[in-house]
Amino acid sequence: MQQHPLHDVVITGVHNTRQAKVLEGHDSRSISLEAAHGAVADAGLNPIDIDGVVGPFGNDFIYQHRIGPVWRSLSPLGIPAVLEAAMAIACGLATTVLIATGEAGSHRQRSSTAPWTRPTNEFVAPFGMFTAAEFALMARRHMHLYGTTPESMAHVAAVIRNNGHVHPDAVFRDRGPFTVADVLESRMVADPFHLLDCAMTSEGGTAMVLTSADRASGSAKPVHVLGGGTDHFGPAYQNPPVWETGGRRRPDLIAGTVGRRASELAFSAAGISVEDVDVCEFYDPFSFEIIRQFEAFGFCGVGEGGDFVLSGAIEPGGRFPITTDGGTMSFSHGGAAVQLLQRVIRGVQQLRGTCSSMQVAGAEIAMCTGGGSGAMFTDVIVLGTGEP
Repeated sequence: MQQHPLHDVVITGVHNTRQAKVLEGHDSRSISLEAAHGAVADAGLNPIDIDGVVGPFGNDFIYQHRIGPVWRSLSPLGIPAVLEAAMAIACGLATTVLIATGEAGSHRQRSSTAPWTRPTNEFVAPFGMFTAAEFALMARRHMHLYGTTPESMAHVAAVIRNNGHVHPDAVFRDRGPFTVADVLESRMVADPFHLLDCAMTSEGGTAMVLTSADRASGSAKPVHVLGGGTDHFGPAYQNPPVWETGGRRRPDLIAGTVGRRASELAFSAAGISVEDVDVCEFYDPFSFEIIRQFEAFGFCGVGEGGDFVLSGAIEPGGRFPITTDGGTMSFSHGGAAVQLLQRVIRGVQQLRGTCSSMQVAGAEIAMCTGGGSGAMFTDVIVLGTGEP
């Protein structure tokens, strides 16, 4: 295939800080900087080697280390930040880019849902249209159209939570093992989602370093950015999501299949298909989203996602193991930005062969995602152990 500009970009450093329900003594700035220093060290670099910075506290990193002038991005983080950093390197705007974020101290009302799940606008606050309800609308529509069952969603939740149960750094480690019955017997939050179908909240920081392949020649095992894409249908968490929104570009490109175009772009750039993927580090705000993503990305047919996840494909040792650290349901859900970068961190570790649990043997291709249909966006990135 023709060389893609992103194929010369690699991820050389990653770091997670400690993740916890509450990180005493930290605020979002301090935990972000801790993550940043960890990623720079993991890349075998010093702060002066960084000439591009992404993240809400990037200016603090620049100023404290006196490394300016550098390229600076105000990206909203997650996979778009990784793609933007990769493009900046490919275009010559920077040579070595740090992405860092963290969340601590912003969610103290533990009796309420997290603040990022209940934005105050006219279509949310008066009607209780918080995040769980928005995603529940999309799940219910899929159930109506295709007969998807609560049991299939509960199976997804059990698999992901059991992955986190055995991960030594997960906030909810040693909380399982979980069964489908455990999920279905947990209290209802927003029909069809039970409590254990939903993400939790926590605090923590995460960061990564990207550079060009030639500069990473001395790194232990750089991970290549093979391709990516983003799909958006409008502002997240401001309007009740509707499954059929869209369809003007292509009849099948609707809010219910958000991420389909992004995955097609990612696979095309990488020169691969779904059959080449070894591990699926899919974003898991709610159990149904895993079912929906497998359909949207073409791993199975439309309406077949429920049977697909029940087939054994997503479990440890299955053909497409998912969310291997426990995701936002069990590993961590550190604020509005941290979790969107977390899937990429885990994808890198899987390809390095350094996951502390649920390592997929011989993994060479990882597909990582962020967002979901309730938020009307999904981002996709494909990583590999080598160039296409």
